[in-house]
Amino acid sequence: MNIGYYAHHHGSGHCRQADKLAGLLPKDCRHKLTVFTTVSAEQFSFSNLDEAQVVRLAPEEERDDDVLSGRPARQFLPDCLHYSPVGNRDIQQRSWQLLDGIRRFGIDLMIVDVSAEVAMLCRAVSIPYLYVRLAGSRDDAPHLNAFAGALGVLAPFPERLDSLQTRTWVRQKTRYLDFLTTPPAEPRLDSLITTLSKIAKTMALDDKTRQKIAQYQQEQLNGIAFKAKKTVLITVIKGFGGHKSIDGKLPELRKLWSEALIISLGPISDEARQYVDIAATVDDVTPFLAFSDYLLMACGLNAIAQAYPFTTPLIALPDVRPHDEQEAMAAALIEQRSAMSWAQFLQYSMTLDSTLLPSASKSPIDNQAACELMTSLAASSSVKSWFKNWLLPQLEVSPKPQSHHSQN
Repeated sequence: MNIGYYAHHHGSGHCRQADKLAGLLPKDCRHKLTVFTTVSAEQFSFSNLDEAQVVRLAPEEERDDDVLSGRPARQFLPDCLHYSPVGNRDIQQRSWQLLDGIRRFGIDLMIVDVSAEVAMLCRAVSIPYLYVRLAGSRDDAPHLNAFAGALGVLAPFPERLDSLQTRTWVRQKTRYLDFLTTPPAEPRLDSLITTLSKIAKTMALDDKTRQKIAQYQQEQLNGIAFKAKKTVLITVIKGFGGHKSIDGKLPELRKLWSEALIISLGPISDEARQYVDIAATVDDVTPFLAFSDYLLMACGLNAIAQAYPFTTPLIALPDVRPHDEQEAMAAALIEQRSAMSWAQFLQYSMTLDSTLLPSASKSPIDNQAACELMTSLAASSSVKSWFKNWLLPQLEVSPKPQSHHSQN
């Protein structure tokens, strides 16, 4: 059957998730997947799908000629929607593109990542869909309606990291996929050293930073243990969905670790550049994830999935997102001792008490649950048979009417 995937436009994370799932399909079945997104080809290019399989949608921002704004007074906004401008010609065109694409590509099942409005559109026109549930507080009416309208809910994170506040029926309807990852090549120390050498040659760096790089490289090549090292490598990784909260921590980080080699990968504000030794972008962050002494990063799904398999101490710095998405993920990681909070890292920085560090042991990520999902979709001849024979047996809830059903 043919699968549609709606990828939200905030950052590139949702498109990246779609690309990862596409990569889990058998190669001869990838043509069955079509992605719908407002993200442009310049902002994100798919590696596992042809551009012909991507429908680039019209924007959904508010316009000056809207009859009603996207978030009017509650008396003018249905409880099932988060954002719904009225009279917005771009959103009208976007909806027509969605429906026309569903018809043109013969979409049998949509995966909605994430939009209560697209979910309600699918339900209204009788298109079956699965809804991607992210971390955070998703107990508002639009989310609950989107979950209720779905055949099933997909959580792209481990069940152990789910919020205890998640409603029972939502958990029962959820298929946990674990973190989705693209298995990295075995990280190599020489790749990190080569990258640092390239940075030293191509960037305008002061003499002190060049000395730090040379000292760090020599210590790594000689295998000097951490306590005897003179140069500590701290890598700060930020995505393009927002980075203000991390940049705000850099002055204090620089003060506490004045002699460390601090590298910022990704976007950075002009005001924050003075607090890091190097601000750059690299093609492969894996060596930095594996061989840094400390790793500071936000808590987006793709970033955490990429860093999770490594034993490098992780300091979780959640960025502001709707529904406390990153805050919830950070809290769960810290509770599981898979990461440190900023406060814990500050305490550690002043004491170097190793008992404060996160646990080095983590559960492996193998994409098995996601592979099973995508393989089952590719192999099924109809949504009805797949729903009844594959999905329902794995859920703890049934669509059969119940006279005294209570959703808690």
